[in-house]
Amino acid sequence: MAKNVLVLPGDGIGPEIVTEARKVLELVNERHGLGLEINEALVGGAAIDATGVPLPDETLAAAKAADAILLGAVGGPKWDTNPDFAIRPEKGLLGIRSQLELFGNLRPAILYPQLAHASTLKPEVVSGLDILIVRELTGGIYFGQPRGVREKEGGIREGFNTYVYDENEIRRIGRVAFEAARARDKRLCSVDKANVLEVTVLWREIMEDLAKEYPDVELSHMYVDNAAMQLVRAPKQFDVVVTGNMFGDILSDAAAMLTGSIGMLPSASLDENGKGMYEPCHGSAPDIAGQGKANPLATILSVAMMLRYSLNAGEAADQIEAAVSKVLDQDLRTPDIMSEGMKAVTTAEMGDAVVAALNA
Repeated sequence: MAKNVLVLPGDGIGPEIVTEARKVLELVNERHGLGLEINEALVGGAAIDATGVPLPDETLAAAKAADAILLGAVGGPKWDTNPDFAIRPEKGLLGIRSQLELFGNLRPAILYPQLAHASTLKPEVVSGLDILIVRELTGGIYFGQPRGVREKEGGIREGFNTYVYDENEIRRIGRVAFEAARARDKRLCSVDKANVLEVTVLWREIMEDLAKEYPDVELSHMYVDNAAMQLVRAPKQFDVVVTGNMFGDILSDAAAMLTGSIGMLPSASLDENGKGMYEPCHGSAPDIAGQGKANPLATILSVAMMLRYSLNAGEAADQIEAAVSKVLDQDLRTPDIMSEGMKAVTTAEMGDAVVAALNA
Protein backbone atom coordinates (compact mmCIF):
# COMPACT_ATOMS: atom_id res chain seq x y z
CA MET A 1 0.00 0.00 0.00
CA ALA A 2 1.29 3.45 -0.92
CA LYS A 3 2.50 5.68 1.86
CA ASN A 4 1.71 9.35 2.00
CA VAL A 5 4.23 12.11 2.69
CA LEU A 6 2.92 15.58 3.43
CA VAL A 7 5.26 18.44 2.56
CA LEU A 8 4.84 21.77 4.37
CA PRO A 9 7.21 24.35 2.82
CA GLY A 10 6.22 27.11 5.24
CA ASP A 11 7.84 30.54 5.32
CA GLY A 12 11.11 32.35 4.65
CA ILE A 13 13.68 29.96 3.26
CA GLY A 14 11.30 27.04 3.82
CA PRO A 15 10.10 26.73 0.22
CA GLU A 16 13.68 26.90 -1.12
CA ILE A 17 15.14 24.20 1.09
CA VAL A 18 12.09 21.97 0.76
CA THR A 19 12.36 22.16 -3.04
CA GLU A 20 15.87 20.69 -2.85
CA ALA A 21 14.89 18.05 -0.31
CA ARG A 22 11.95 17.05 -2.45
CA LYS A 23 14.29 16.46 -5.41
CA VAL A 24 16.18 13.97 -3.28
CA LEU A 25 13.04 12.33 -1.92
CA GLU A 26 11.54 11.90 -5.38
CA LEU A 27 14.76 10.35 -6.67
CA VAL A 28 15.02 7.72 -3.93
CA ASN A 29 11.28 7.09 -4.14
CA GLU A 30 11.68 6.16 -7.80
CA ARG A 31 14.96 4.30 -7.40
CA HIS A 32 13.85 2.15 -4.46
CA GLY A 33 10.24 1.73 -5.57
CA LEU A 34 8.97 3.12 -2.27
CA GLY A 35 5.56 4.00 -3.69
CA LEU A 36 5.38 7.30 -1.84
CA GLU A 37 2.62 9.78 -2.64
CA ILE A 38 3.86 13.32 -1.99
CA ASN A 39 1.42 16.17 -1.33
CA GLU A 40 1.82 19.78 -0.16
CA ALA A 41 -0.15 22.01 2.18
CA LEU A 42 0.03 25.42 3.84
CA VAL A 43 1.23 26.12 7.38
CA GLY A 44 2.55 29.09 9.34
CA GLY A 45 2.67 32.57 7.86
CA ALA A 46 1.86 31.32 4.38
CA ALA A 47 -1.32 29.80 5.76
CA ILE A 48 -2.20 32.99 7.65
CA ASP A 49 -1.88 35.00 4.44
CA ALA A 50 -4.06 32.56 2.50
CA THR A 51 -6.64 31.51 5.10
CA GLY A 52 -6.28 33.75 8.15
CA VAL A 53 -5.04 30.97 10.46
CA PRO A 54 -1.61 29.31 10.88
CA LEU A 55 -2.98 25.75 10.78
CA PRO A 56 -5.97 25.37 8.44
CA ASP A 57 -8.31 22.45 9.05
CA GLU A 58 -7.32 21.02 5.66
CA THR A 59 -3.64 20.98 6.64
CA LEU A 60 -4.31 19.35 9.99
CA ALA A 61 -6.46 16.69 8.35
CA ALA A 62 -3.74 16.00 5.78
CA ALA A 63 -1.13 15.80 8.54
CA LYS A 64 -3.20 13.27 10.47
CA ALA A 65 -3.66 11.18 7.34
CA ALA A 66 0.02 11.25 6.33
CA ASP A 67 2.56 8.57 7.20
CA ALA A 68 5.27 11.22 7.55
CA ILE A 69 5.57 15.00 7.30
CA LEU A 70 8.42 17.12 5.94
CA LEU A 71 8.46 20.72 7.18
CA GLY A 72 10.59 23.60 5.94
CA ALA A 73 10.31 26.42 8.48
CA VAL A 74 7.72 28.85 9.84
CA GLY A 75 7.71 32.43 11.04
CA GLY A 76 9.08 35.84 10.21
CA PRO A 77 8.83 39.50 11.21
CA LYS A 78 5.91 40.02 8.86
CA TRP A 79 3.64 38.23 11.33
CA ASP A 80 5.35 39.08 14.64
CA THR A 81 3.33 42.21 15.30
CA ASN A 82 -0.01 40.43 15.56
CA PRO A 83 -1.14 40.89 19.19
CA ASP A 84 -3.19 37.67 18.98
CA PHE A 85 -0.77 34.87 19.78
CA ALA A 86 -3.19 32.35 18.30
CA ILE A 87 -2.54 33.92 14.89
CA ARG A 88 1.24 33.54 14.88
CA PRO A 89 3.03 31.21 12.42
CA GLU A 90 4.60 29.20 15.23
CA LYS A 91 1.15 28.19 16.44
CA GLY A 92 0.77 26.13 13.28
CA LEU A 93 3.89 24.14 14.14
CA LEU A 94 2.91 23.73 17.79
CA GLY A 95 -0.59 22.72 16.73
CA ILE A 96 0.66 19.86 14.58
CA ARG A 97 3.00 18.66 17.32
CA SER A 98 0.25 18.63 19.93
CA GLN A 99 -2.61 17.34 17.75
CA LEU A 100 -0.49 14.46 16.43
CA GLU A 101 1.14 13.87 19.84
CA LEU A 102 4.64 14.16 18.40
CA PHE A 103 6.21 14.11 21.83
CA GLY A 104 9.68 12.74 21.05
CA ASN A 105 12.11 15.13 19.36
CA LEU A 106 15.39 13.61 18.16
CA ARG A 107 18.11 16.13 17.34
CA PRO A 108 21.45 14.65 16.30
CA ALA A 109 24.49 16.92 16.50
CA ILE A 110 27.09 15.29 14.27
CA LEU A 111 30.24 17.01 13.08
CA TYR A 112 31.14 16.01 9.55
CA PRO A 113 34.95 15.81 9.45
CA GLN A 114 34.94 18.06 6.38
CA LEU A 115 33.46 20.85 8.51
CA ALA A 116 35.73 20.71 11.57
CA HIS A 117 37.13 24.11 10.54
CA ALA A 118 33.64 25.65 10.56
CA SER A 119 33.06 25.16 14.29
CA THR A 120 33.94 28.04 16.58
CA LEU A 121 35.59 25.56 18.95
CA LYS A 122 39.03 24.03 18.49
CA PRO A 123 39.09 20.99 16.18
CA GLU A 124 40.41 18.75 18.94
CA VAL A 125 37.40 19.65 21.09
CA VAL A 126 34.74 18.86 18.47
CA SER A 127 36.34 16.37 16.04
CA GLY A 128 34.33 13.16 16.08
CA LEU A 129 31.35 14.82 17.77
CA ASP A 130 28.20 12.66 17.69
CA ILE A 131 25.50 13.64 20.20
CA LEU A 132 21.80 12.81 20.16
CA ILE A 133 19.54 15.19 22.09
CA VAL A 134 16.14 13.75 22.95
CA ARG A 135 13.74 16.60 23.74
CA GLU A 136 10.23 16.23 25.11
CA LEU A 137 8.12 18.21 22.69
CA THR A 138 4.46 18.42 23.68
CA GLY A 139 4.58 19.32 27.36
CA GLY A 140 6.45 21.59 29.73
CA ILE A 141 6.31 25.34 29.87
CA TYR A 142 5.48 25.80 26.18
CA PHE A 143 2.11 24.08 26.64
CA GLY A 144 1.39 24.36 30.36
CA GLN A 145 -1.75 26.09 31.62
CA PRO A 146 -2.52 28.63 32.96
CA ARG A 147 -0.58 31.13 30.91
CA GLY A 148 -1.02 34.69 29.77
CA VAL A 149 -0.61 38.33 30.76
CA ARG A 150 -2.72 39.78 33.54
CA GLU A 151 -2.97 43.01 35.45
CA LYS A 152 -2.06 43.05 39.10
CA GLU A 153 -3.19 45.45 41.78
CA GLY A 154 -1.97 48.91 40.96
CA GLY A 155 -2.19 48.35 37.20
CA ILE A 156 1.10 46.43 36.97
CA ARG A 157 1.10 43.88 34.15
CA GLU A 158 2.42 40.39 34.88
CA GLY A 159 3.26 37.64 32.43
CA PHE A 160 3.01 34.03 33.59
CA ASN A 161 3.57 30.54 32.24
CA THR A 162 3.25 27.13 33.88
CA TYR A 163 6.00 24.53 33.77
CA VAL A 164 4.27 21.19 34.26
CA TYR A 165 4.93 17.51 33.48
CA ASP A 166 3.11 14.44 34.72
CA GLU A 167 4.92 11.17 35.31
CA ASN A 168 3.45 9.51 32.20
CA GLU A 169 4.85 12.26 29.96
CA ILE A 170 8.25 11.93 31.61
CA ARG A 171 8.24 8.15 31.42
CA ARG A 172 7.42 7.97 27.71
CA ILE A 173 10.17 10.40 26.67
CA GLY A 174 12.53 8.61 29.03
CA ARG A 175 11.88 5.32 27.26
CA VAL A 176 12.67 6.92 23.90
CA ALA A 177 15.96 8.18 25.31
CA PHE A 178 16.94 4.93 27.02
CA GLU A 179 16.19 2.95 23.85
CA ALA A 180 18.26 5.39 21.79
CA ALA A 181 21.16 5.14 24.24
CA ARG A 182 20.94 1.35 24.21
CA ALA A 183 21.38 1.44 20.41
CA ARG A 184 24.41 3.76 20.66
CA ASP A 185 27.12 3.97 23.33
CA LYS A 186 24.80 3.11 26.23
CA ARG A 187 25.27 6.43 28.03
CA LEU A 188 22.35 8.71 28.88
CA CYS A 189 22.56 12.10 30.57
CA SER A 190 19.29 13.50 31.92
CA VAL A 191 19.30 17.30 32.15
CA ASP A 192 17.09 19.08 34.68
CA LYS A 193 17.07 21.87 37.27
CA ALA A 194 16.11 19.73 40.23
CA ASN A 195 17.82 22.05 42.71
CA VAL A 196 15.14 24.73 42.21
CA LEU A 197 12.23 23.31 40.15
CA GLU A 198 9.90 20.73 41.69
CA VAL A 199 8.74 19.55 38.28
CA THR A 200 12.27 18.43 37.49
CA VAL A 201 12.62 16.76 40.88
CA LEU A 202 9.86 14.46 39.63
CA TRP A 203 11.63 14.25 36.26
CA ARG A 204 14.79 12.97 37.96
CA GLU A 205 12.86 10.46 40.10
CA ILE A 206 11.15 8.97 37.04
CA MET A 207 14.42 8.72 35.12
CA GLU A 208 15.99 6.86 38.06
CA ASP A 209 13.02 4.52 38.16
CA LEU A 210 13.27 3.84 34.42
CA ALA A 211 16.98 3.12 34.72
CA LYS A 212 16.13 -0.10 36.58
CA GLU A 213 14.66 -1.41 33.31
CA TYR A 214 17.84 -0.56 31.40
CA PRO A 215 20.73 -1.93 33.49
CA ASP A 216 22.99 -1.86 30.43
CA VAL A 217 22.61 1.94 30.07
CA GLU A 218 24.64 4.26 32.30
CA LEU A 219 22.39 7.07 33.55
CA SER A 220 23.79 10.38 34.80
CA HIS A 221 22.18 13.68 35.76
CA MET A 222 23.25 17.26 35.12
CA TYR A 223 21.74 20.65 35.89
CA VAL A 224 20.90 22.57 32.73
CA ASP A 225 23.28 25.47 33.42
CA ASN A 226 26.18 23.06 33.85
CA ALA A 227 25.08 21.12 30.76
CA ALA A 228 25.24 24.32 28.70
CA MET A 229 28.75 24.96 29.96
CA GLN A 230 29.87 21.38 29.35
CA LEU A 231 28.55 21.45 25.78
CA VAL A 232 31.08 24.13 24.91
CA ARG A 233 33.83 22.89 27.24
CA ALA A 234 33.92 19.16 26.50
CA PRO A 235 30.98 18.16 24.26
CA LYS A 236 32.26 14.69 23.45
CA GLN A 237 31.53 13.57 27.01
CA PHE A 238 27.86 13.29 25.93
CA ASP A 239 26.28 10.44 23.97
CA VAL A 240 22.50 10.78 24.43
CA VAL A 241 20.95 13.70 26.33
CA VAL A 242 17.32 13.73 27.44
CA THR A 243 15.55 16.81 28.73
CA GLY A 244 12.32 18.78 28.76
CA ASN A 245 10.87 21.02 26.11
CA MET A 246 12.39 24.39 27.00
CA PHE A 247 15.82 23.11 28.06
CA GLY A 248 15.95 20.90 24.96
CA ASP A 249 15.09 23.82 22.70
CA ILE A 250 18.03 25.82 24.03
CA LEU A 251 20.62 23.06 24.38
CA SER A 252 19.97 21.54 20.95
CA ASP A 253 20.58 24.89 19.26
CA ALA A 254 23.81 25.31 21.22
CA ALA A 255 24.88 21.79 20.23
CA ALA A 256 24.04 22.58 16.62
CA MET A 257 26.64 25.33 16.48
CA LEU A 258 29.34 22.92 17.62
CA THR A 259 28.93 21.24 14.24
CA GLY A 260 29.82 24.40 12.32
CA SER A 261 26.34 25.43 11.26
CA ILE A 262 22.78 24.86 12.35
CA GLY A 263 22.17 24.51 8.61
CA MET A 264 23.57 20.99 8.86
CA LEU A 265 21.27 19.58 11.52
CA PRO A 266 18.07 17.59 10.87
CA SER A 267 15.47 16.59 13.42
CA ALA A 268 12.63 14.14 13.91
CA SER A 269 9.50 14.56 16.02
CA LEU A 270 7.84 11.20 16.64
CA ASP A 271 4.67 9.78 18.13
CA GLU A 272 4.46 6.46 19.98
CA ASN A 273 4.07 4.54 16.70
CA GLY A 274 6.99 6.04 14.80
CA LYS A 275 4.96 8.46 12.70
CA GLY A 276 6.78 11.75 12.60
CA MET A 277 7.39 15.23 11.36
CA TYR A 278 10.86 15.96 10.04
CA GLU A 279 12.46 19.37 9.79
CA PRO A 280 15.79 21.19 9.88
CA CYS A 281 16.74 22.60 13.28
CA HIS A 282 17.18 26.12 11.91
CA GLY A 283 14.47 28.72 11.48
CA SER A 284 12.95 30.52 8.51
CA ALA A 285 15.86 32.99 8.08
CA PRO A 286 13.74 35.66 6.35
CA ASP A 287 16.81 37.90 5.93
CA ILE A 288 18.19 35.56 3.25
CA ALA A 289 14.94 34.20 1.81
CA GLY A 290 14.88 34.13 -1.98
CA GLN A 291 18.60 34.82 -2.33
CA GLY A 292 19.84 31.26 -2.89
CA LYS A 293 22.01 31.42 0.24
CA ALA A 294 20.17 28.90 2.42
CA ASN A 295 21.81 25.57 3.18
CA PRO A 296 19.41 22.74 2.21
CA LEU A 297 21.51 19.95 3.71
CA ALA A 298 19.72 19.86 7.08
CA THR A 299 16.41 19.44 5.24
CA ILE A 300 17.87 16.78 2.97
CA LEU A 301 19.23 14.96 6.03
CA SER A 302 15.76 15.29 7.58
CA VAL A 303 14.49 13.31 4.58
CA ALA A 304 17.03 10.61 5.46
CA MET A 305 15.73 10.51 9.04
CA MET A 306 12.17 10.29 7.72
CA LEU A 307 13.03 7.34 5.52
CA ARG A 308 14.76 5.58 8.42
CA TYR A 309 12.30 6.20 11.27
CA SER A 310 8.88 6.42 9.60
CA LEU A 311 9.08 4.85 6.14
CA ASN A 312 11.17 1.73 6.75
CA ALA A 313 13.68 2.64 4.06
CA GLY A 314 17.00 2.56 5.87
CA GLU A 315 19.03 1.76 2.76
CA ALA A 316 17.76 4.88 1.01
CA ALA A 317 18.54 6.91 4.13
CA ASP A 318 22.10 5.59 4.19
CA GLN A 319 22.55 6.55 0.55
CA ILE A 320 21.38 10.12 1.15
CA GLU A 321 23.74 10.58 4.08
CA ALA A 322 26.62 9.19 2.04
CA ALA A 323 25.75 11.56 -0.81
CA VAL A 324 25.84 14.56 1.54
CA SER A 325 29.28 13.50 2.76
CA LYS A 326 30.45 13.09 -0.83
CA VAL A 327 29.27 16.60 -1.70
CA LEU A 328 31.21 18.02 1.24
CA ASP A 329 34.26 16.09 0.03
CA GLN A 330 33.89 18.02 -3.23
CA ASP A 331 34.39 21.26 -1.23
CA LEU A 332 30.98 22.61 -2.20
CA ARG A 333 29.72 25.10 0.36
CA THR A 334 26.78 27.40 1.00
CA PRO A 335 27.67 30.65 2.83
CA ASP A 336 27.04 29.29 6.34
CA ILE A 337 29.77 26.64 5.99
CA MET A 338 32.04 28.55 3.62
CA SER A 339 35.78 28.83 4.22
CA GLU A 340 38.84 29.79 2.21
CA GLY A 341 39.53 27.53 -0.74
CA MET A 342 36.01 26.13 -0.93
CA LYS A 343 33.60 26.50 -3.85
CA ALA A 344 30.53 28.66 -3.20
CA VAL A 345 27.23 27.21 -4.40
CA THR A 346 23.61 28.30 -4.23
CA THR A 347 20.79 26.49 -2.48
CA ALA A 348 19.67 24.89 -5.73
CA GLU A 349 23.21 23.97 -6.76
CA MET A 350 23.77 22.21 -3.45
CA GLY A 351 20.58 20.23 -3.93
CA ASP A 352 21.59 19.35 -7.47
CA ALA A 353 24.98 18.21 -6.21
CA VAL A 354 23.37 15.79 -3.76
CA VAL A 355 21.16 14.43 -6.54
CA ALA A 356 24.24 14.01 -8.76
CA ALA A 357 26.07 12.19 -5.96
CA LEU A 358 23.13 9.84 -5.57
CA ASN A 359 23.16 9.18 -9.31
CA ALA A 360 26.93 8.63 -9.50
